[in-house]
Amino acid sequence: MAQGINWKRNAALFVGGQAASLFGSLLVQYAIMWHITLVTQSGAAMTIYVVTGILPTFFMSPFGGVWADRFNRKHLINLADGGIALVTLLAAAALAAGYDGLWILFACSALRAVGQGIHSPAVSAFIPQITPQEHLSKINGINSSIQSLAMIAAPMASGALLSFVPLQAIFFIDTATAAAGIAIVYFLVKIPPSLRGAGQPHPAAQKAGGSYFHDLRQGLRYVGRHRFILELIALSTAFFILVSPLAFLTPLQVTRSFGADVWRLTAVEVAFSLGMMTGGIVVGFWGGFKNKIYSMALSCAMTGASAMALGVLDNFWFYLAVVSVTGLTLPLYNTPSMVLFQSRVDPEYMGRVFGVFTMVSSLMMPAGMLLFGPLSDVVSINVLLVASGAGMMLLSIAFAASKTLREVGR
Repeated sequence: MAQGINWKRNAALFVGGQAASLFGSLLVQYAIMWHITLVTQSGAAMTIYVVTGILPTFFMSPFGGVWADRFNRKHLINLADGGIALVTLLAAAALAAGYDGLWILFACSALRAVGQGIHSPAVSAFIPQITPQEHLSKINGINSSIQSLAMIAAPMASGALLSFVPLQAIFFIDTATAAAGIAIVYFLVKIPPSLRGAGQPHPAAQKAGGSYFHDLRQGLRYVGRHRFILELIALSTAFFILVSPLAFLTPLQVTRSFGADVWRLTAVEVAFSLGMMTGGIVVGFWGGFKNKIYSMALSCAMTGASAMALGVLDNFWFYLAVVSVTGLTLPLYNTPSMVLFQSRVDPEYMGRVFGVFTMVSSLMMPAGMLLFGPLSDVVSINVLLVASGAGMMLLSIAFAASKTLREVGR
């Protein structure tokens, strides 16, 4: 019983600390996104924001994965959080000094994305160190719900704050929440003795003196030797590209179709986050289908159907309802894919595999926006959503039809 309380306490503290940091990060993210959307109403400007805010993660995440396999993951997570907070603080100081060009926001997003490339693989690889394998689905689902709760509060708070305080004030808030998250994880989260061997960096990797590129090549070879990883990454790549209009162009669609009001943008984000929170709770207690690939296939199909519906609806309240359904479906994709990696990948390679996965996802989202963003200035966003939604529905068939993924997903 003591061990059970120990791992649950640590998991709760870790998830809570990360949620505190996430809340501040989301405040900044929404503030920047809405500022650019309302000021420019330009698909090209949104594309620049998305590319600068995500593409650096692509270049950094492979190294972040190597570091996650070499060094103390808890410390690495805190260093990444601290670096992101420092960049945000410097950007706030620049805005307060009167430098208000969009380039400051783009640069801030780019540097924060560098920190995210280090942070994400370390977090994904650290969770098995504090959670028994049989409870990974539950913890990942609950983590998704708590993050969604932060995603509900953040847009409402960001929208309210933008109406009364300058943009840089929100940046200062992010610095404070990052400090709180770092303190919780550093001082309170402990690795239970019974789980220290699970998901822990291999001793040889911790003492390795070789180059990072050597370790990265080893990680890539590991990925290449496991067909299920290759197939899962390939299909996820297609999913990330197709979901990019749904993820990034809906604020612009709302502005163009329903009005340039902050409350509308806030309502969309809250509806989506409520759906994600509900979906995370469902996955946390249900766990999805016994075969995790079927859960991912269902999520892909439902997300595609939602995107198509958003492309034809002209009533804002019905639009919000579909947005919430979209949020509900995504944990059925994210949680099973995360658990498959956490439970099937050798611990000494887990950071690098998550680094590769983060690298691919980080490249594909901006790659999709490089296509769909400029198109949104010449083609209706409604048409783009219908087309990408149809593609996701077809992709769900590929997930369910893969014999390799079905065997691993059991």
